[in-house]
Amino acid sequence: MTIGRLHYEGGGDWYANPSSLANLLDAIRERTRLPVAETELVVTLADDKLWSVPYLHMTGHGNVRFSDQDLVTLRRWLRQGGFLHVSDNYGMDASIRRELARLFPDQPLVEVALDHPVYNLVYDFPQGIPKIHEHDRKPAQGFGIFLDDRLAVYYDYQTDLGDGWEDPQVHRDPPDKHEAALRMGVNLFAYAVGFGG
Repeated sequence: MTIGRLHYEGGGDWYANPSSLANLLDAIRERTRLPVAETELVVTLADDKLWSVPYLHMTGHGNVRFSDQDLVTLRRWLRQGGFLHVSDNYGMDASIRRELARLFPDQPLVEVALDHPVYNLVYDFPQGIPKIHEHDRKPAQGFGIFLDDRLAVYYDYQTDLGDGWEDPQVHRDPPDKHEAALRMGVNLFAYAVGFGG
């Protein structure tokens, strides 16, 4: 199994953080018993390959726009057990909140409680999602959409988690930030595939 990188429409740079998912997959393979591939799979919401990935990651700095058919497909994929992780790379907040409201109009984004398994399944994050990069001097937050008590969409905001997964020389993050980002990513993936649950 692997992580799908969502190639979305709207003009945003869906391809941002090119080394991030390979590094996260390496960390998952090394730190858990989960059998994961070495490379990500780029998918669109019209792709049959979508149905083979349990964890869909999207990031970028710009606009996101889902077609009506995209919304139907994504809704169905999520209801069948898929997990969508949105990592705001600074600049997609307004558009992704708009699109998630279209996706599930009756299921608003809510802050994920600190006792949720995404914060303690493999590694403990008693303070919640770690802060990797500073932009607006706002705290890092993790928001979610729940379907029948299952966290189906996780949105990391004001943290740049995907940046933290990149090769260390890209952003020159301190080792502890890189490690914290990878640990949080391992937790998210482990939760998405039901590891330990």
